Amino acid sequence: MLPFLLIQTRADDAVAADEVRSTTELGGFGSPELTALRLDRVLEAGDRAPDWAATLAGHSGVIVGGSPFNSSDPDELKSDLQVAVEAELGRLLDVVLEKDVPFLGACYGVGTLGLHQGAGVDSTYGEPAGAVTLHVTEAGRQDPLLAGVGPRFTAYVGHKEAIRTLPDHAEVLVTGQACPVQMFRIGTHQYATQFHPELDLDGLLYRLETYADHGYYDPAEAEALFARVRAATVTEPRKVLANFRRRYGR
Repeated sequence: MLPFLLIQTRADDAVAADEVRSTTELGGFGSPELTALRLDRVLEAGDRAPDWAATLAGHSGVIVGGSPFNSSDPDELKSDLQVAVEAELGRLLDVVLEKDVPFLGACYGVGTLGLHQGAGVDSTYGEPAGAVTLHVTEAGRQDPLLAGVGPRFTAYVGHKEAIRTLPDHAEVLVTGQACPVQMFRIGTHQYATQFHPELDLDGLLYRLETYADHGYYDPAEAEALFARVRAATVTEPRKVLANFRRRYGR
């Protein structure tokens, strides 16, 4: 099977490594079935950006993990690296949509795929870090990436921006109370989730500790937040990732 490409934009080496671990384990990827590309590192080093058409031809599909970047930040507040990453992800998505390459963006993927397709993305429906209850829509019940997922499930979230409006050609698959668009599809094979199908409890706790001062939660409430997270039962989101692997592995 051709490997899947995991694109990462995390500066912290340990968090990036844990993202590879959790994605591999939760998605059921064998060791040669997932290739990680740290796009921020490539661009920061001044290396040549990938030839996306050639790169994607050698992979079964693309997964974009979470990121400290917010796509909806004003341009004047974005670092040169963030601007470069976003431009390169835009070029990647041009090829993904043109070639109809399977794509799954988790959290940061909502902003990247959403903005690329004309969605409104801003801070209106941001959610603090934690576990929330989500609902599968009628369209979601028919979608193969949600096969085996119950109509109502618990998932990990934590994001400053989210979809405010979607273009007419996008299909909402999962919704939530505080954040209405939790998963959507463009066309047949391009997906984005606001929740984290690639994140387990250990990974979430590690990220919460690492990003304690990044505005995802009030550090003074960390102990109570960690307790609530540990008490939540989160089993369904990983099925989305595993279904992506099974459906598109080639």
